Amino acid sequence: MKDYVIMEKIGEGTYGVVYKAKCKATNKMVAIKKIRVEGGGEGVPATTIREVALLRELKHENIVRLIDVIMPPSKAIHLVFEYMTMDLRKLLDTQPKNKTLDGAVVKKYLGQIVDAILFCHRRRVLHRDLKPANVLIDDNGGLKVADFGLCRAFTLPVGIFTHEVVTLWYRAPEILLGASRYSTPVDVWSIGCIFFELITGKTFFRGDSEIDQLFRIFRVLGTPTGDTWPAVMQLPNYKPTFPVWRKNIVAELLPEVDCEAVDLLQKMLIYSPGERISAKGAAAHPYLAGSTVFKQAASTTENIVFSNMACNPKAAHRGIWAAKSEEDGFVTGQRRAF
Repeated sequence: MKDYVIMEKIGEGTYGVVYKAKCKATNKMVAIKKIRVEGGGEGVPATTIREVALLRELKHENIVRLIDVIMPPSKAIHLVFEYMTMDLRKLLDTQPKNKTLDGAVVKKYLGQIVDAILFCHRRRVLHRDLKPANVLIDDNGGLKVADFGLCRAFTLPVGIFTHEVVTLWYRAPEILLGASRYSTPVDVWSIGCIFFELITGKTFFRGDSEIDQLFRIFRVLGTPTGDTWPAVMQLPNYKPTFPVWRKNIVAELLPEVDCEAVDLLQKMLIYSPGERISAKGAAAHPYLAGSTVFKQAASTTENIVFSNMACNPKAAHRGIWAAKSEEDGFVTGQRRAF
């Protein structure tokens, strides 16, 4: 840590603490994430190994850049990231009452989120914890997706995953209903929830338990049936006795929002994962097409292989981790333009 000057604490969570700091060599601001290492266990948390391994491979302008990894004598791990001014959660929480983000800002932010996740999905990586707090922004409208501790590399066919992922309010219904096999649509659902929040400044589905979260979704989108979601009745947590709510028309909930924005939002929040729009489809949607530069070649699919991860003990004092990857409105026409 001798290369950095700690300025202030800017965040704290179950993982540890985040500090704003200055690099002595470059005079640039950085964010340092201090990870607690529990004694007597396996040592370095698996989420930290996973995050470091992925960020070494996922180089993209809308994914936060990992600058360094440091393991001082104290055995605490410090991840050094490029510094961003704030996260979307803070931006949304500090907006004046009854004031929402400008439509152009919403589109720019959404385009950058989609761009980052499209890049991940083409490399067979699921983020699995998309939420406003994990989306960082700067003063120039730049945006970077962060916190890859819960991400997973996936293969085809998709393997079995835990359903204890994604902060409740942004969790896809297939996960809430106990699906052990899921894929990229779970990230798209989360993006849809973030999109609604960018537009309105309000959380769409603010549940306080898994069943409450499901029912809040059902109250808006209708209780799913075999017709609207053919596979729903096979999911472990599905109950035929669920209360029946009719589907609301999302456009009527957002009367001042233009049709293209509403259409994309609806496609992101389709129940059936197979029918939900993909990140690639979202990038090509009329609402976003042309608003951002999607640079990835459609044929690019680099698989990140976690089984080949290892810590290089000879480089531990500098925190260099070896991670091998392989190629493999409707009201009188008054609508806000988002």
